[in-house]
Amino acid sequence: MPRLDGKIAIITGAASGIGRATALRVAAEGARTVVADLNDTGAKQVAGEIAVAGGEATAVHVDLGDSDSVRAMVEAAVTAYGGLDVLHNNAAATRLAATRDLPVSEADPGVWDETMGVNVRGALVAIQAAAPHMIARGGGSVISTSSGAGRTGDLRNPAYGASKAALVSLTRYAATEFGQHGIRCNTISPGFIVIPGKPGRDTVTATMLRHHLTPRLGRPEDIAALVVFLASDESAFITGQDICVDGGMGAHQPFLADFRDQNH
Repeated sequence: MPRLDGKIAIITGAASGIGRATALRVAAEGARTVVADLNDTGAKQVAGEIAVAGGEATAVHVDLGDSDSVRAMVEAAVTAYGGLDVLHNNAAATRLAATRDLPVSEADPGVWDETMGVNVRGALVAIQAAAPHMIARGGGSVISTSSGAGRTGDLRNPAYGASKAALVSLTRYAATEFGQHGIRCNTISPGFIVIPGKPGRDTVTATMLRHHLTPRLGRPEDIAALVVFLASDESAFITGQDICVDGGMGAHQPFLADFRDQNH
């Protein structure tokens, strides 16, 4: 039997990257899937792929910076399928991180507020809207995509990193409040994930690979596999956790890559 048979899931940011891989995998495991994204065309394409593969999916527009839009997404899922079991808060304001999230000394408070509004407040509103429906079904699983950027410092993207750290904290508070209702809340912190077709990533892969303990870099499917586990009943005793999926990049001393190169 598929691991998510009979479950109803929302995946945000599902038109591309980690969200797309997750939506396809969740649907393949038997869940009726809401493919939610700001990109309507992409969301419809992914929902179509799921249908062709024999799954059941609905594309829904969502703007995580708009609380009414987030609530409408949850209601659309409940209207379409009669309830909700899984919420994957995956979408983030990556366009801001890529172009306008400047170092602390130059940071624009407006960009900071917008990043927090999408990455943290959007997740908060989604959890608030989803929880009553999960409670009505005896419980559920909330999985939020944090980031390795929320664990360590960098010379760029402080708003993004701070928002991801805040998302981990929010998740622990949600796990504490809703645990007795059967709702488990966890975060996944991906490391460097290679997104096929995403500009600029190929130029840094060799550098990033030096700092991994694994012989390859991460793929969207690596995150999707963990989402399925956390969404399934197999993870019934796991809640309030931040699980790092980074090929061991954050597990070793920072000078390891230099010593390894010297030994070769």
